[in-house]
Amino acid sequence: MVHFVIVIDKSFQIKFSQLLLAWYRKNARILPWRETSDPYAIWISEIMLQQTRVDTVIPYYHKWLEEYPTVEDLATADEDRVLKVWEGLGYYSRARNLHKAAHILVDRFQGQLPRDLKDLQSLPGIGRYTAGAIASIAFGIPAPILDGNLRRVLTRFFNIRTPIQTTETEKRLWKLAGELLPPNNPGDFNQALMELGALICLPINPNCADCPLNKECQANQLGIQESLPVRKKKSPPPHYQVAAAVIEKEGQVLLAKRPPDGLLGGLWEFPGGKQEEAETLPEALRREIQEELDLEIVVGEALGIFQHAYTHYSVTLHAFRCREIQGDIQLNYHTDVSWVEPDNLDAYPMGKLDRMIAEQLQDSPSST
Repeated sequence: MVHFVIVIDKSFQIKFSQLLLAWYRKNARILPWRETSDPYAIWISEIMLQQTRVDTVIPYYHKWLEEYPTVEDLATADEDRVLKVWEGLGYYSRARNLHKAAHILVDRFQGQLPRDLKDLQSLPGIGRYTAGAIASIAFGIPAPILDGNLRRVLTRFFNIRTPIQTTETEKRLWKLAGELLPPNNPGDFNQALMELGALICLPINPNCADCPLNKECQANQLGIQESLPVRKKKSPPPHYQVAAAVIEKEGQVLLAKRPPDGLLGGLWEFPGGKQEEAETLPEALRREIQEELDLEIVVGEALGIFQHAYTHYSVTLHAFRCREIQGDIQLNYHTDVSWVEPDNLDAYPMGKLDRMIAEQLQDSPSST
């Protein structure tokens, strides 16, 4: 097997960064967070961009900064409103962590993002990658980063054949990212590597002909770029059948607020849960409502069927119109409940599935 050994000495680092930065200056996309030096705005963009496409983030980024232009504005905001402004971006723990971190920044750091990497990583929602991105882009500190794009670029460039999910590979990639990082202009360098992965070194059909690093890239020279990175085979994600209750009373419907931690934490939902083996959907719904709220309900007509895929599983959600027949609401799982007129459902932050139910409900006449 042909293998090209690359020694990362000072001259190679300089050549690598010069080629990459020259390409970046000519080809970088014009993005709103690249037009500011405000560490707060850069922090917001980095959190929003985690596991989310750039085109999706842009309108949310503008909306967020209009609503919360400073750390102090975010720290004093109501959590429900914060989640509502975030609604649709998914991974809601990111929004909750931004809110928590804003309080810490005001209390401990005079409302300023710290320049120290350890201090940055002490904030909720900021790990090694995000701390490096903020430090290098906002403060010019030579801190390496490693995201999905960089993992792909580096495994191809250095012909790394070990599975990308392993600790061994992760350590090696972080080391390489640090060795390649120039002491000057580290923010542009890190963004250039990310941009290369986003525009050129694509997961499928990479555009190697236009890559500024193609002559040195081992995978390109060997013609194996599409076989890297190597990934361990994963089992298909599980699929669940879920039932949700639209409990109606006197022209209002019951919403319940999820606990602050975990998936969709702090969001409002139509209560319900997973169907267990040998249960019908109405049986599952009656059981869940009894367990969560101590209510007995009559399950009525179907309101709709909704599909959604999360990171590690997917669901088919069946929504039913229901009415309560016995019991006083007890918060055995949720942190709050609210009876809401359908026209006012837009004021409550919800996950995608519950928002679809709300929209269906608003379009459908009440059965009560």
